[in-house]
Amino acid sequence: MTPKRCVSACPGFLVACLLALTLQIFFFSPISPDLLELPPPFSSASHLLPTNTHLQRVIKIGEGNLKDPEDVCVDRNDVVYTATRDGWVKRLHKNETWQDWKFIDTTHALLGITTTMENDLIGLLKASEDGVVTALASHVNGSKIWFTEDVIEASDGSLYFSVASTKFGLDNWYLDVFEAKPHGQYSSFANGVTLSREEDYLVVCETWKCLKYWLKGETKGETEIFVQNLPGGPDNINPRWLVLDRYTRADGNIIRTFQDPNGKVMSFVTSAFEFEDHLYLGSLNSNFIGKLPLKAE
Repeated sequence: MTPKRCVSACPGFLVACLLALTLQIFFFSPISPDLLELPPPFSSASHLLPTNTHLQRVIKIGEGNLKDPEDVCVDRNDVVYTATRDGWVKRLHKNETWQDWKFIDTTHALLGITTTMENDLIGLLKASEDGVVTALASHVNGSKIWFTEDVIEASDGSLYFSVASTKFGLDNWYLDVFEAKPHGQYSSFANGVTLSREEDYLVVCETWKCLKYWLKGETKGETEIFVQNLPGGPDNINPRWLVLDRYTRADGNIIRTFQDPNGKVMSFVTSAFEFEDHLYLGSLNSNFIGKLPLKAE
């Protein structure tokens, strides 16, 4: 009798669990997802993207001293800066010594950073050499900025920045992807942003592609596809380099790739900054900045 009662109770228990899970998803889930439409599989001639292990030859700088250094930039004095997830802006001087330069805080760690014409460091906070840290913006069109991703300064002093999400923060960014709704500003889950050399258009990276937004000319205010059908999710972008985890593109065309197929040395690459014939690589999954010689590749 006991085995029969156990067998008959099992379906009821499973139904109860399924019902509880359904109620949890519909009434208590932090997301209300739309249908996520994935892009078509990346297709390119195999000879254009040969597998390589170039990233396994990076020089690890600052190893053990940096927590998830997402972005890298260099000022006019050739000082290398990075912002880490534990709230610090750290810099590497020309004599190869590291300095814990500015502590921002642990809840609003900077992501994309750059230097201004005055040689100040900016994310959406401006940090000057005299120690003053100033918030540049906190709201856009009345909405609080939760998750800024990247920033670039134009020659006239204007700042262009991307907001990855107006709903979720850095610690739960994946929920924005799962929800599949355009919570980003500039685009859906906007990442990197950069200006063309003539400053007539912006390029903004989003979840699966990069967009071109015209700032001047007859097409001012219009948006078009810059590059799509990418072999990964694009992150930060600089005038020559677009980071897609392990792949790098420039001007919408593949010119070189740098890979670590198994993530043996460096994975989750989020930024690439070219300086003195090297690529300085940031990552949200490392305790160092990668320094990759370009002439040797």
